[in-house]
Amino acid sequence: MSDDAFLAEVRQVFNEESKELLEDFEAVLLKLEDEADSEELINELFRTVHTIKGSSGIIGYDDVVAFTHIAESVMGRLRDKELALDETLLSLLLDSCDQTRDLIRQAVEAPDEPLAEDLARNGAGLVERLKHYLDEAPTALAEQPAVSLERPATPAVESDGIVANDYWHISLRMQPDALQHGLDPIYFFNYLATVGRVVKLSLLPAELPPFAEMQPETLYLGFEIDLESSADKEAISSVFDFMRGECTLHILPPRGKIAEYMLMINALPEENMAIGEILVASGALTEDELAEALAMQQGQTVTETVDDGGTEPVEVEARPQLGEVLVDNGVADSSVIEAAAQKQGRVRQAKQAEQQAVRVNSEKLGDLINLVGELVISSAHTELRARQTEQKALIETTEHLIRLVEEIRDVTLSLRMVQIGDTFNRYKRVVRDTSKELGKKIDLRISGGDTELDKTVVERISDPLMHLIRNALDHGVETPEQRVAQGKPETATVSLEAYHDSGSIVIELADDGKGLNPDVLIAKAIDNGIITANQQLGLGEIHRLIFAPGFSTATEVTSISGRGVGMDVVNRNIDALRGQISVESELGVGTRFIIRLPLTLAIIDGFQVQVGNSSYVIPLDLVDECIELDSMRSATQSGEYIDLRGEVMPYLHLADVFSEIAPGEQPKPRNNIVVVHYAGQKTGLVVDELLGEHQTVIKPLGPVFKNLKGISGATILGGGEVAMIIDVPALINQITAVNPNCRGPNPLT
Repeated sequence: MSDDAFLAEVRQVFNEESKELLEDFEAVLLKLEDEADSEELINELFRTVHTIKGSSGIIGYDDVVAFTHIAESVMGRLRDKELALDETLLSLLLDSCDQTRDLIRQAVEAPDEPLAEDLARNGAGLVERLKHYLDEAPTALAEQPAVSLERPATPAVESDGIVANDYWHISLRMQPDALQHGLDPIYFFNYLATVGRVVKLSLLPAELPPFAEMQPETLYLGFEIDLESSADKEAISSVFDFMRGECTLHILPPRGKIAEYMLMINALPEENMAIGEILVASGALTEDELAEALAMQQGQTVTETVDDGGTEPVEVEARPQLGEVLVDNGVADSSVIEAAAQKQGRVRQAKQAEQQAVRVNSEKLGDLINLVGELVISSAHTELRARQTEQKALIETTEHLIRLVEEIRDVTLSLRMVQIGDTFNRYKRVVRDTSKELGKKIDLRISGGDTELDKTVVERISDPLMHLIRNALDHGVETPEQRVAQGKPETATVSLEAYHDSGSIVIELADDGKGLNPDVLIAKAIDNGIITANQQLGLGEIHRLIFAPGFSTATEVTSISGRGVGMDVVNRNIDALRGQISVESELGVGTRFIIRLPLTLAIIDGFQVQVGNSSYVIPLDLVDECIELDSMRSATQSGEYIDLRGEVMPYLHLADVFSEIAPGEQPKPRNNIVVVHYAGQKTGLVVDELLGEHQTVIKPLGPVFKNLKGISGATILGGGEVAMIIDVPALINQITAVNPNCRGPNPLT
């Protein structure tokens, strides 16, 4: 692999991972706002920025390295408790996160272009502000030290592989074909200079052949480096992450680190940790060194004398202790091993293997789901044809195939299910910045972040939620002075919650602000021509006026709201996701927005019914039961309903809704009611026949049918015919409007 090809591959990996790293950067900072003294969070912040800087240095993003090096220096002082995290410093670090994101974006999109003028100007201002938190201006990248081809003097090493002086000693041996794989040592040495000061760099001509036999693309040299640095062993080791498997690396700590390691070991929490885990947690050992030592331990045996209860001791072969392997190979000091053993008290169970994650392009995953959808349709067709043959063996084989397809479907859909918590956490920054801009004090509380739903739904709900949150901050929450005058706490509370309900995901956004004033809403709606002055509306209908196009209660246009487009966009986007949004509000108490969304937009389990000459599919998660429509029913002028075990339940005929009965034709004498539920409301759908469960691949309707009511999509049945998918929420809203008493007392009693 050429050098350019290697860099292109590494950059692609970094570009994907940098998004997550930057999200972690921001998320940790926002957590620190509430836990400013958390050493764990501060260490995590330092590691995240260090990873961004290190990876950027290796792939040549010099502008990112230069900026993050200064930010990292400030965070280093924060970690060493030389600085206290206050509001000013936190805001500066958040701005630094934004600057890093912009620098990486330019490096990705225009790697050969000079730094944009506004980006350079903003960066310079941030650097000056960061310098105020440093004792002295950050030093530039260290120059390459002089290189000697003479065999270097062996570093002063005490027993157990500890350097006697105050320098780290790095011994690096790369594979002879490393250059051919695009691994240029210069990249790593340049970055190493940002971790500390390279005191000495010597080249070791390990196996130099005669000059005439030298190959220009073969690396014959080894490297011995003395490094003066306050970084830990893991940070120094991370410099060489991209050449793992292509080199042999030994890092010997200076003498002064031993006492520090022992203090760290004693300060570790009392947890069930193996020796290796304790050493890694204290910084005396890196993850890679632990892995190498464990591999060496597996390949070695020692003879031990044990008492098996017989008359004489027995010699048996066993593997050496991990601590012995580390000491024998000069990786760790014996006193550190002893401290770890004392801390552990006894040998714990081996660390379980960590789960490995594989990155998959979202487009490829979408293609896979589409193919599984086609497989579901084909399997349904195969099952239909098998039943027509009436061959028992073929039917059994087909049923087994159907079960396998269902399992493949479930597993495939689960691949695209993600937790919504990452999306929720992004709004912490929005609430923080917007509340400061508005001069308000607001506490964002998040719950249900582990609720999973389709990644496509998560991506498409992000903007509508952003609109709702910003409107809640601007319109819903009062200023601190107004809240105190009303007897409320000075700090307002905005809560964001997600949970599963009836085969859907529900997202609730609530605030304890001033609520919606019905009189103001009606007056604004009349002024905007949305309703007439003599039009009578219920409280729920009044609240929904905020979703009308062009509606706004803001008295002036600001950067946050007032243009009358935000809530309209929210409503349209949620409708496009086959979801619903409702609003509940009480004047002076607060407002709650309730969003219901489907878990997935691809494949669902359905219940197939026949109405007239057409087939329809009802989402199975919304079906409660099926009953026969008999004489136990009562008709009123406002609609129809039955007494279902003491509960009033309205119902409607799907034949009437979808015009499946020709003029003059009588409905079938025997009808069935499919009892469905949604958002706490039960409704009956009258159908002609019940055809059973059916795997449903959702096919979107074309633009011609976008205004079709009561239908959310279509699917292809096993016989090739098309069946419409019932939009249960829309029908429940329709029947509730027709039967206004269906939620009240039982009119049959």
